[in-house]
Amino acid sequence: MKRLFKFFKSVGQEMKLVAWPTMKQTRRDSWVVVSTSILFALYFALCDFVLNKLLTQFIFK
Repeated sequence: MKRLFKFFKSVGQEMKLVAWPTMKQTRRDSWVVVSTSILFALYFALCDFVLNKLLTQFIFK
């Protein structure tokens, strides 16, 4: 039990040393993640559509 309290105390001390991002940085980074995810989704949807059309042309011709 003593080791558990010591562990949580050291975790608390380490958390005080963490350099937390500002709200502005968090919003910017979140926007980058969301926009990149949307762009990749659109890219893969387009690739899937084109490959599907090409393959159906060759298979069912």
